[in-house]
Amino acid sequence: MTHSLPIHDAIAPLIAALRDHRRAVLQAPPGAGKTTVVPLEMLTARLTDGRILMLEPRRLAARAAAERMAQTLGEHPGETVGYRVRGESKVSKSTRIEVVTEGILTRMIQSDPELTGIGAVIFDEFHERSLNADLGLALCLEVAGALRDDLILLAMSATLDAAPVADLMGNAPVITSEGRSYPVETRWLDRPVPKQTRFEPALADLVARAVTETDGGVLVFLPGEGEIRRVEALLKDRLPASCHLHPLFGAMEFARQRAAIAPATEGRKIVLATSIAETSLTIQDIRVVVDGGRARRARFDPGSGMSRLVTEPVTRAEATQRAGRAGRVAPGTCYRLWSKGEEGALLAYPPAEIEAADLAGLALELAAWGATPDNLAFLTPPNPGVFAEAQALLRMLGALDAQNRITPHGKAIAALPLHPRLAHMTAKAGPDAALLAALLSDRDPLARGAPVDLGLRLTALRDLRRYERRHSHAVNRGALERIKSEAKRLSRQVRVTPENRVTDAEMTALAYPDRVGLRRKGDAPHYVLSGGKGAVMPDSDDMAGARLIVATDLDGDPREARIRQAIAISEAELRAQFSDQIAWHDVCQWDKRERRVLARRQEQFGALVLDDRIWKDAPPEAIATAMLEGVRDLGLNWSDAARRFAARVELLRAAGDDLPAMTDDALLADLKEWLLPYLSGVKTAQDWKRFDMLDALRARLDFAQMQRLDAKAPAHFETPLGRRIPIDYGGDMPDISLRLQEMFGQTQHPMVGATPLRVTLLSPAGRPVQTTMDIPGFWSTSYADVRKDMRGRYPKHPWPEDPTQADPTLRAKRRTGR
Repeated sequence: MTHSLPIHDAIAPLIAALRDHRRAVLQAPPGAGKTTVVPLEMLTARLTDGRILMLEPRRLAARAAAERMAQTLGEHPGETVGYRVRGESKVSKSTRIEVVTEGILTRMIQSDPELTGIGAVIFDEFHERSLNADLGLALCLEVAGALRDDLILLAMSATLDAAPVADLMGNAPVITSEGRSYPVETRWLDRPVPKQTRFEPALADLVARAVTETDGGVLVFLPGEGEIRRVEALLKDRLPASCHLHPLFGAMEFARQRAAIAPATEGRKIVLATSIAETSLTIQDIRVVVDGGRARRARFDPGSGMSRLVTEPVTRAEATQRAGRAGRVAPGTCYRLWSKGEEGALLAYPPAEIEAADLAGLALELAAWGATPDNLAFLTPPNPGVFAEAQALLRMLGALDAQNRITPHGKAIAALPLHPRLAHMTAKAGPDAALLAALLSDRDPLARGAPVDLGLRLTALRDLRRYERRHSHAVNRGALERIKSEAKRLSRQVRVTPENRVTDAEMTALAYPDRVGLRRKGDAPHYVLSGGKGAVMPDSDDMAGARLIVATDLDGDPREARIRQAIAISEAELRAQFSDQIAWHDVCQWDKRERRVLARRQEQFGALVLDDRIWKDAPPEAIATAMLEGVRDLGLNWSDAARRFAARVELLRAAGDDLPAMTDDALLADLKEWLLPYLSGVKTAQDWKRFDMLDALRARLDFAQMQRLDAKAPAHFETPLGRRIPIDYGGDMPDISLRLQEMFGQTQHPMVGATPLRVTLLSPAGRPVQTTMDIPGFWSTSYADVRKDMRGRYPKHPWPEDPTQADPTLRAKRRTGR
């Protein structure tokens, strides 16, 4: 080693911990040298006879780390130190340290659970909490516990709270390297960026200011390639001629990535980078950081089954990491595109990927391992609901059986380095699917604003000249070459040859059987997806008239997702691939818009209705059952008699009687039990409006209950004339209304059990005259005043002085002569 790095102070205690405990957690800040020093020191210490495997979260970091260690040894990569990343490998029989991307470890463990020949596994940058790192550590802990007690495990982190990781690893020792960095001055904006100001121009202004005020290399953090390209275009003619712009993002070809991280040979280097530059990489000459304050993360919505990239504010931990890049070689400066007041609103840490990502790949790997999340030591266990959604997708693809055990097809797709959807497609369609799988795994090779049609991308990949003759939308040639290269690699791994050629649309539908879309009737291009969700296509797109599509990219809106990429599919193609899943169903259901029960025979694929006919002989019980939903939609139809009956029941229930509840909520919750047998012939809102619920409600009470009800809360009061007046139990007490003359001769107040009725006495014209709960008292007191008033108004009706001795009547007085 030509010079000492901060990590060297921690090497002795780290080696001792690994020798004694076989496990450790190393905390060391960015720039301490842990990535390139620790594996070599472990090799020198001869802790193991096996190879040392080091995991890196990104391909660029893996290659750079291997090259730096090989350079330290005076060798080339592939000798003592090698690397393996997707699509590239430099290892040999003499390789003792192998740097790999995280997914490769999972494949190694699945194919060889004992990790034959591996003596140690190092998880570098574990604080990034990638899904593959979490799974890899959980599997390694199980392997070490059950099969390999000699296996050395080391988790290395820059910012992570080490205690939980150490606890997960069986109380592993924690070794800390203090690091060595130069002071970094942070400069915030005086005030927040106005909302109407676009991000890229605001950041370009801040970069120009930083270049004017400082010296040395500048590292600018942006969320993605699109923003990098736009800021690059804005800065091209604004910076001094001595400044050289270098984009840096994961999808770039390696030669250009290497140029961005190498020391500047002349002039001043300005690197426009994604979060790839936060950790793992040492970018030479950087003295200034300009932080745009945004990060792009994958978010999975289990409700829609869709992942989408979202741009979010950085967390405080990420902002600290980024600022630290300015203090590696000398005192530095960090410019932030936000005000100091806005900093308090930032979250402390980014979420672990297992908390936010699509878990289909994890669910498949665990099924292949024969475990559930509860069986393994996860630092953050996966959300049970999201994990169940992932298992449901795998069952739909035939990768898991009904008991969530892996199937032979599941094992075949687990062996492919693809998302389970694309692996399923490739395993079914053979090598021809490799190009489509590579395309769908990568970012869109067409420029922003390109049409939705996936077929355009395939044309550009297969025949670029033909594409350019017919279409004006710009193509990212580097992306095309990367996709074609990946397709060649994938095609070599596929052993299946299908009996019949599968079209592009059929292959796409194999990957997305839940995203086959059928255009709804109407002018706007709205689609129902076979998985039950809704989606909408831009009106102006050339594909907006397509009847059937397969949506491959949606924005994840849970209400109605916007289709960003899709391919048209014919009904014949759909039937060719899913004939076993397309079937006729008899459907009887309430239609809210038409307010009636519709009985149809429908040919369905998932939620899609491919053919629809009238079901002429639908059984009455099916119609009645569907009408129950209509009742829930329309609400209960109370007649006066039905409402009075329910009120009587509720009165007894309030007094402690064991009778079925008759409130609206209780009745709606139990419709099938009491209403269904009485709905014969009811199929429309008008039919329901004419329906009387009384008989159905009475049938809820058996004979003994009806006897109690009639005795304790009778339905009627019998007047002195023998007329039956309905008693209203709907208010705060039982109530009747009748003509005053009909109560003549009544010397006792009417009662319901021990409760007096509230009696409203009416004039001959039916207007209330008196409300009383004491008829004898009324006769002896107020009646005289009422009589005096009523005699003048209604002289043809009897108004005796002593109503207790008069006969009840509803008639006027007889004429006595002329």
